[in-house]
Amino acid sequence: MTTFNHVSDLNLPELNDVLLTLPELKTKTFNRKRFYVTPEDNYYPSITTVLSIRNKEGLMKWRKRVGDDVANYVSRTAAMRGTKVHHMCEDYLNNEDMERHKKEFLPYALFNQLADKALCNIDNIYAQECGLYSDKYRVAGRVDCIAEYNGVLSIIDFKTSTKSRSDSWNENYYIQGTAYAEMFQERTGINIDQVIILVVTEDGEVQEFIKDKSDYITPLRDTIVLWGEQNEIPTAGIVTEHIAS
Repeated sequence: MTTFNHVSDLNLPELNDVLLTLPELKTKTFNRKRFYVTPEDNYYPSITTVLSIRNKEGLMKWRKRVGDDVANYVSRTAAMRGTKVHHMCEDYLNNEDMERHKKEFLPYALFNQLADKALCNIDNIYAQECGLYSDKYRVAGRVDCIAEYNGVLSIIDFKTSTKSRSDSWNENYYIQGTAYAEMFQERTGINIDQVIILVVTEDGEVQEFIKDKSDYITPLRDTIVLWGEQNEIPTAGIVTEHIAS
């Protein structure tokens, strides 16, 4: 089994001190949208919530075509499969025993494809499943992995898909990764330019998409502005009242 290096285990006190300042973030749901609560008690929408306003028309057409029951089943099944593969990737990169995951046949088979063809390119891991937020953009989220990918510090996201994905389908993923890179730089002062999206399909194909965040800063800003124009940003008092009711 491959052993992955973690920055926290290296003798780099200044870097480790910076990473230790990343706080645990709680989440709240308001009007069926997810918000992260920052240490300053600000409520920032998750970047996935913000990006959900993009390409909404195509999703609605698909739901209308297949029907709500089928759409809900497909979405639920895909989400469960993706969550399981994510957990396997996280444990594997944390050098944990993978034996307990083998009972999940399809997710484990997909994970193995990722491990053999892509996770082998990861090392010097800075963080996994790490909560991040930006006061500049007023958004937050949880990044899958921050590590070196073929020697380049990168935002790395793991995705599952029923079929091979065209590059043009992935723009939301690239904007999401760019948001994480911007959040991480704001919180730590460490710049990350490279965004890696690793996709494994149901037939075992592994796709690697490598992007530069500079190409997605503008659509990130535009989408955040658009989302803010269409949605209410809660405060601590509003959310408490909403939950109590």
